[in-house]
Amino acid sequence: MKDYKHHYIIPAPPEEVYRALVNPATIRLWSGEEAVMSEEPGSEFSLWEDSISGRNLAFEASHKIVQEWYFGDQEPASIVTLLLHPHKKGTSLELRHTNIPEEDYTDIVEGWNDVYMASLQDFYA
Repeated sequence: MKDYKHHYIIPAPPEEVYRALVNPATIRLWSGEEAVMSEEPGSEFSLWEDSISGRNLAFEASHKIVQEWYFGDQEPASIVTLLLHPHKKGTSLELRHTNIPEEDYTDIVEGWNDVYMASLQDFYA
């Protein structure tokens, strides 16, 4: 298992970025795909036609999102934590993704950088 941590600058305030990450209609705007998402802890989510799916664990409005990402029956769970901090250019988004299966690591990191965060950054550019 491997972990990934990275910081991204999103040119929008944390409140807007948070809504863009939890509101299915807004997710569709920046991702181009239907999304199943809720701010209810314990709810299931799905993005990019089920290429990303999991369970929402915790939320702090405009500041923090914690999710479990599914990789089959993997133990221990793969946990994604998104922390949003005010930044002079908008939002500093800190990503922590733990327990990524070794064989999926390169694809996951490329997905975060080239698709997920790139789409979000382009949406606010």
